[in-house]
Amino acid sequence: MALDGCVPDAVAEAVGEPARIKTRAIDRVAYASDASHFLLTPNAVVVAEDAAEVARVLRAASAAGSRVTFRSGGTSLSGQASGDDLLVDTRQGFRRIEVLDDGRRVRVQPGATVRQVNMRLLRHGRRLGPDPASEAACTIGGVVANNSSGMACGITENTYRTLESLVFVLPSGTTVDSAAPDADARLNAAEPELFDGLVRLQRRVRENPQSVAIIARQFSMKNTMGYGVNAFCDFDSPVQVLTHLLIGSEGTLAFIAEATYRTVPIQPVATTALAVFDTLDDATRALPDLVATGAATLELMDATSIRVGQSFADAPAQILGFDVAAEAALLVEYQGATAEEVAALTAQGARVLGDAPLRAPAAFSSDPSTRATAWKLRKGLYTSVAGARPTGTTALLEDVVVPVPTLASTCESLQELFERYGYRDSVIFGHAKDGNIHFMLTDRFAGDAAMARFVGFTDEMVDLVLDAGGNLKAEHGTGRVMAPYVRRQYGDELYDVMRELKGLCDPTGILNPGVIIDDGTDAHLRDIKLPEPVEAEVDRCVECGYCEPVCPSKDLTLTPRQRIVVRRGMARAEAAGDTALAAALERDYDYDGVQTCAVDGMCVTACPVLINTGSLVKRLRREEQNPVMAAGWKAAAKAWGPVTRVGSLALTAADAVPASLVGAVTTVGRAVLGTDTMPAYTADLPGGGAKRRGLAGSRGGGAVDPVAVYLPACVNSMFGPAGDGIGVTEAFSRLVERAGVRVIVPEGIEALCCSTPWTSKGYTGGREVMAKRVVDAVRAASGGGELVVVSDGASCTEGFAHIFTDAGLDYRTEDAVGFVARLVLPRLGEVAPVVASLVLHPTCSSTQMGLNPALQAVGAAVATTVTVPDAWGCCGFAGDRGMLHPELTASATAAEAAEVRAIDADAHASCNRTCEIGMTRATGKEYRHVLELLEEATRPVSD
Repeated sequence: MALDGCVPDAVAEAVGEPARIKTRAIDRVAYASDASHFLLTPNAVVVAEDAAEVARVLRAASAAGSRVTFRSGGTSLSGQASGDDLLVDTRQGFRRIEVLDDGRRVRVQPGATVRQVNMRLLRHGRRLGPDPASEAACTIGGVVANNSSGMACGITENTYRTLESLVFVLPSGTTVDSAAPDADARLNAAEPELFDGLVRLQRRVRENPQSVAIIARQFSMKNTMGYGVNAFCDFDSPVQVLTHLLIGSEGTLAFIAEATYRTVPIQPVATTALAVFDTLDDATRALPDLVATGAATLELMDATSIRVGQSFADAPAQILGFDVAAEAALLVEYQGATAEEVAALTAQGARVLGDAPLRAPAAFSSDPSTRATAWKLRKGLYTSVAGARPTGTTALLEDVVVPVPTLASTCESLQELFERYGYRDSVIFGHAKDGNIHFMLTDRFAGDAAMARFVGFTDEMVDLVLDAGGNLKAEHGTGRVMAPYVRRQYGDELYDVMRELKGLCDPTGILNPGVIIDDGTDAHLRDIKLPEPVEAEVDRCVECGYCEPVCPSKDLTLTPRQRIVVRRGMARAEAAGDTALAAALERDYDYDGVQTCAVDGMCVTACPVLINTGSLVKRLRREEQNPVMAAGWKAAAKAWGPVTRVGSLALTAADAVPASLVGAVTTVGRAVLGTDTMPAYTADLPGGGAKRRGLAGSRGGGAVDPVAVYLPACVNSMFGPAGDGIGVTEAFSRLVERAGVRVIVPEGIEALCCSTPWTSKGYTGGREVMAKRVVDAVRAASGGGELVVVSDGASCTEGFAHIFTDAGLDYRTEDAVGFVARLVLPRLGEVAPVVASLVLHPTCSSTQMGLNPALQAVGAAVATTVTVPDAWGCCGFAGDRGMLHPELTASATAAEAAEVRAIDADAHASCNRTCEIGMTRATGKEYRHVLELLEEATRPVSD
């Protein structure tokens, strides 16, 4: 692979900002991988800004013959989101969501995720019809382009049935809004050959009884194989025909710039049961009777699925306590508008399950926690099972659909194929209500023997599914993996219709060649991705991209998936002897992969296999640490009290002189020492805070027994409070006093820290010094761990918890916000709101610790209206990372900051001082600790 990308001049000129054309090796390798088992490395990546720019790029690419592939979420599993020429990123610039008609409709750009859209619709009691398991990461562009379905939507609530209109861009650059009243006339004027061709193909399909019969049969089930030629039968207007042909077209006919959906109501009542059967055959044979009861979902999980699920920390009780042999499970759910309606449905389901061969009686539950645990098992199955595969192997997931009455025999035959071809660890799961199952093969698909086994298995599987009257793809799209079999499913006539459609829309063949339409027989055998083992922390990654929406650096440098992908690219280059590529990746990885990682751990909150890419980055920082800096930070740990005071005084002094003068000094320092070493000073940094030395001893509560050890965070001593505020340390002290609650501050508090500064930078020596000091101090103050340990900065609380865990101590830790919500707030009596409207910024630490409900509870006590922005995310300030790399915080907060400015609330609050500084910088609104507001709201009038 060459190091320099190849972009035709006309394409480059079509992009408004040259920086949005990425040709560095690290960018191309980072974008090469998606969730599929294919690997194609683009020549260049274009981060498109809007539909007009895409139109210019497509016109230029058509003229130059450059091949174009669109990529947004990259969760597609069949190879349709990878290309070897121009890859257009349609996620970063296309995230707008516009709720219409009180939620009954929603207009969305392709880069917004399903979850983001549904969060906006939630307050209206509505949701999107498609409900894919990957909702946290999959984007609307992919959902439309693949006609994705999911757990409950079947073929009645998918995109094809709930789409109102599209705005799309043809390869010629023509932009079409299908909602326009004169859309047909405009298309005819702009693209007469396409218009006439659509009319001709529609007539050809409708006048052929065999074609109509095939379409009726194949599309009576889930079907994403080939193009959605049912549109020729279902719609009369050429624009409406084309609009619905684009659904499921996988970026091969046009770019989808905007979709308007008719939403569906959220059923407010639901009850769920996880039923474990003795065998897979027993489970599948129970399906027809369960389908007849009106179940909303019937999710199938085989023995391997259960075995993997047993390893989950929060595995449902129903799958625990036995050694898995041949068991299988069905996740059964009923939904409705009223409790009475759901109760009637549940009674029918309970009768069917009562007569079934179950390991134990199946109990239905409406408890949200119980239901969430069961659904977490099912939704995380693909990535969890794939994550458990042997290192260095590829997880290949297929999805097929057959009529429900034939599902049992199909599953039985599939298991026979697994045995015959040596895929003994294969797994079967899926949407059994629709006859739609997924099965996974794990192997290293390299070498003649492995590929011959794969070819033989695939050919027999195709015959099995088609003989059962099914479809070879149900919801994951044709992609490259099934392109060679489209003709076999539909026959020569309809396949020729599809080929003509492709030629009409894309006459130069630039859009995603090799996807859906490929007249060869080996598209599914080429360019298979062979994962290279790199590090134990991340080897189980399946590159699904679930982590990307929550990553603060996603729009600046690399996402967690891409950090792993590039590490694998380095290993692949070294194995191939491509030292130049390996060196280029290594050089750019320092900034893109290491320096700009916030190591906030938000990725683990979204990862189904619980990979914390921040742990990898911390280890890389440890391995690459500067010995001089490491020694300096260790010395700082030994004299942390004086160090914090010097830092505080320096900020106070800096606050008293012109910011430009101090900024000039730090600019010079950054140039000499490096931007990852010397922080940048900006005018929005506060002055220094008060020392903690005088806090030692009892705080609040008078003669009552102490209930907690209080560790005021050093960050609140280093940085002073916002504006004229008193700061969270003083606020907390006053609140416990008013509530009659007593806490103890250890002696030597000024020298204590949660150790996060050393941990995040990889300075193990300093961390060990500080951790020992904290353990000794808390052990003495808490009576050997008898009292809960409380701190007043969310990230600091999390840091203290890690210290105790690493030391093997079962000490309880609680953030000051949680402590106040649990123990103090109930004792304060009625609290009158101090502001009308409050915007809250949860933090990465508050999210990981489960603190956000308490944060909102305190917020609700001090404000009439409390809002957490829909675009909330980690601010990327990450201790001092926001001062070392301000661009990280600016990028991470851009969407949230815009929303905050639009809300224009009376007050803004969070629960961590550096996050408050970061959000103040991003929004221009003054953020304070939420406990400061509570102290103000409960302050006696005399104060």
